[in-house]
This record gives sequence, C-alpha cells and structure tokens, in this order.
Amino acid sequence: MCFELDSLPPVPRIAGAAVSHDDLELDAADGNRFAAFEATPDEPNGISVVVLPDVRGLYRFYEELALRFGERGYHALAIDYFGRTAGVGKRDDDFEYTEHVEKTTPEGIQTDIGAAVERLRPRTRAIFTVGFCFGGRNAWLAAASGHGLAGAVGFYGMPAERNGVPGPTQRATELEAPILALQAGADQHITADLNEAFERALAEAGVEHELVVYEGAPHSFFDRRYEEFAEASEDAWRRVLEFLERHSA
Repeated sequence: MCFELDSLPPVPRIAGAAVSHDDLELDAADGNRFAAFEATPDEPNGISVVVLPDVRGLYRFYEELALRFGERGYHALAIDYFGRTAGVGKRDDDFEYTEHVEKTTPEGIQTDIGAAVERLRPRTRAIFTVGFCFGGRNAWLAAASGHGLAGAVGFYGMPAERNGVPGPTQRATELEAPILALQAGADQHITADLNEAFERALAEAGVEHELVVYEGAPHSFFDRRYEEFAEASEDAWRRVLEFLERHSA
C-alpha cells in the first residue's frame, strides 16, 4: 500500500479553475469493463494524462490528483485495475486489494491503458502516463506498449524484473517515449543499484530520460501528510509539469 486512505496530493488547488468531473466505466479491447475518473478542464491546453494508481487501484487520492491536473488545463483520466476481478463499483476502506493485484497481468493493464488513451486521443495533441508505485512501473511499460505516448512519468516505480516478468530496465530498448523517473532515496525495496541499472539501460538504449532520486525520502513521499518532504514533492510536481510541456510541443 502506498498512501493512507485520507492522504491527498501535495498540490495546491487553483481557486476558480473551471473543471468538470465524472465517474466513468470504460470498455477495453478484450471486453473488460473498468472504472475511471475523468477531470475535464473548461479551457484545455491540448495535453492529456492517464493517471495510474498504486496497488490499491482507483481511490480518492488519484481522483484529487486528476482534478489538480484539470485545474491546470490538462485533461486527466485516472483508471482502476480491477474490473476483471472486482467489478466497477465504488469500494469501501476495507477493500482487500492484494488478492486482486495478484490477478492482474501486464497485458491486461496495458489493454486498459489503451482504452483510456483512446478516450483521450480525439481531444488532445499529446498523451502521457503518470503513475505511482505499481502504477509507476506500468506507466513506464506503457511507453513500450504501442500507445503512441508523448512521455511516461513514474513515481517510485519498480524498474527491475519482478516475479519473472521483465521490467522497464529489461525492456528499455522497446521504450518509444521519453521517461521521467522520480524515485525515493530511502525506499526499502527500490534500491540505488536498481535505479542505477535502470538509468544505465535507458542511456544505452538511447531513450531520452531523467531519473531523479530524492535522498532521504521514503516510498510514497508525494503526500501532503509528509510535511518534512514538502520540498521534494514541490520539486517533483514542478518536474512533472515541465516534462509534460517540454514533450508536448
């Protein structure tokens, strides 16, 4: 689990920004129906973002993050992972997400991302993935999955092979879009060696990239509750927005 259920993104609201939002059900190419949350700005900037949550799937933190993107002119769509096993209904705080995470597949997740991309594509000039933890890894892998992304952003994602499944490090030569990796220096599982191997693989593959490690920051530092890491969160958010603007031109 990444964030507590009452956590919020450490991104200020923009008072007066006109954004509409909707709970959606999207249909993937394999017939899966899954939940999503869409934030649509009244004055869009032509850039869209698919928000990929952590292992718990879609909940308030990511809906709020989609709204923060929307307030800044980005068309944002946060998706859930568990339509195949848990349906599309809203879930309470006791949702046992672990058993559903174990039943996901890389192919299924990318199929769902593809459905989100296709919903966004008619109204945008550039589409990015932005993911966290489990979603960070899958955001990067989306750049190797034929979605036509302009870039992929991951917060504290696992870049290495996991449970025998190749990660972004192993698939670096397949990545077709620039990569932004925002990693936690005090992460107990994503070590400095793994980050260095990821950066080396990206460089050797000729993938445009930026990998930033926030020294001393824990996994899931991008959280308003972590006041001691507010500076790291502010820097990470700035880098995300700059990345989106730079690669959407």
